Amino acid sequence: MLITRLHKLLTAPSSKSQVMFWLSLSLTFAFIYSLLGLREAFSGEYVVQDDARQHVFWMQRFLDPQLFPNDLIANYFQAVAPAGYTAIYQMMASLGINPWLLNKLLPPVLGLITTGYCFGVCLEFLPVPAAGFIATLLLNQSLWMKDDLVSATPRAFVYPLFLACLYYLLRRSLLLMCVAIALLGLFYPPGVFIAATILILRLLHWERGLPRLSQNRNSYLFCAVGLGVAVLVMLPFALETSAFGPTITAAQARHLPEFLPGGRSAFFSDDPWRFWLSGGRSGFLPSIQPPILAVGFLLPILFKYPSYFPLTQRITSIAILPQMVVASLVMFFAAHALLFKLHLPGRYSGYSLRIVLALAAGITLIVLWDALWQAYGQRVLALAAVALLGAALLLYPSFDKFPNTKYKVGNVSNLYKFFQEQPKDSLIASLSEEANNLPTFSQRSILVGREYAIPYHLGYYNQFRQRTLELIHAQYSSDLAVVQNLIQKYGVDFWLLDDTAFTPEYIANNNWFRQYQPVTAEAIAQLQQGRIPALSKVMDRCAVFNQYGLTVIEAKCILAEKVAG
Repeated sequence: MLITRLHKLLTAPSSKSQVMFWLSLSLTFAFIYSLLGLREAFSGEYVVQDDARQHVFWMQRFLDPQLFPNDLIANYFQAVAPAGYTAIYQMMASLGINPWLLNKLLPPVLGLITTGYCFGVCLEFLPVPAAGFIATLLLNQSLWMKDDLVSATPRAFVYPLFLACLYYLLRRSLLLMCVAIALLGLFYPPGVFIAATILILRLLHWERGLPRLSQNRNSYLFCAVGLGVAVLVMLPFALETSAFGPTITAAQARHLPEFLPGGRSAFFSDDPWRFWLSGGRSGFLPSIQPPILAVGFLLPILFKYPSYFPLTQRITSIAILPQMVVASLVMFFAAHALLFKLHLPGRYSGYSLRIVLALAAGITLIVLWDALWQAYGQRVLALAAVALLGAALLLYPSFDKFPNTKYKVGNVSNLYKFFQEQPKDSLIASLSEEANNLPTFSQRSILVGREYAIPYHLGYYNQFRQRTLELIHAQYSSDLAVVQNLIQKYGVDFWLLDDTAFTPEYIANNNWFRQYQPVTAEAIAQLQQGRIPALSKVMDRCAVFNQYGLTVIEAKCILAEKVAG
């Protein structure tokens, strides 16, 4: 009796009560996972998500327009931010909501929306609400094992908006599908290319092993209108002339250490498997976390044996999943062919395939369990299987780093407060890792920082790279005039140094520094030869802050020093 009721609960066709039960359960787990993320986000005064340091720090201008004046880094990240992404932060800022607070509150909202649409899409394939619950649970676990959703950066919006596109396409809601495509373009433009490719692929169907044009007029209507919206929303991006262009070419990137193994934006690899399949930026396949997502690969096989897996006969509209895979593959190779004009190839497959696998795995697990239950004499085994599956699904996060938020904690509060008290147009020169946190926690500009060394637009990166080369040269030069010239050239107000900055190991052990040759090698050689950097000679006299193994030197004090000889 118990197993019969359980079977009905897990595989019965959709009813209002069933849908509400499983949807509520899905949203509950999404909310629980969000609470785990929020616990980390609000665990201290100085906590920030890693990638948000790039994409959000400049938005503090919405609250105070005097911040980051003439700041190369802030101007660049503001220029490349998608319009919709900028608008939502600006709108909230106009209501008095700090961008950093919004950045922490958005992930739970996006997670709940993603969950709702994923559940709805799954029911369009298989009207068994339990499958929707499993699919959403797996997708949420996958999202919280990466830092896409939690970053609340443009890529966080791809999941709810792409799933919304799928849902309204499957529901044949033309207007709402177009709205979803438009929003996708405003928040994450690469997603529009995948959506548009799917609409084109839906004009084809297979007949006797050959592709044929669809006879469904609605498919042509959806394709024409959807493509029209896609063109309109992408047109401003195509026509816009960036002040930070041009985009780096593949040939140019191959000569930059930033794109080679170990580089800040490592892309190229001598390992074909890594380059084409597993590479985070260049590869087609996303990381499969949790591993149970891999069961989704079995779904096409189950369709071949409907007598053994009777639940497959209730599955409809599933063709859109392989269409998503093909669309991702098309755009993946297009991005490789046009490197880096369409940005990174992995961005066209990682997000969509993660959605495909979650949906396929949710359906596959229910189909397999139903087949086991249907098998003669296997109902006790089916009860054991559902207990084991439930434990695996619900407890897996406790055996892994979960959630993987990549929140960074600032541990030098007095340093942040010191810079907050300085004029708003202050510029800080530093090679310290702590410099990456200053725009966020102190709202002050920095000359360079590893976190902001993004090399895709030469109008920005050529300036950034030149600054870094000059800063390394000046910091380790024994000629005080070189230091003073850099201060005067860029208008530096403060110089932040780690206490170990003047050791060869400090330079040699930093992967980021290695990209800036031959200046880095020269600096190491000078230190090994015993040549004393001029900056170290003025540290004691010009220091205005010294705590936590960090020293801040006032630039005007350096300028007042007399050059020897």
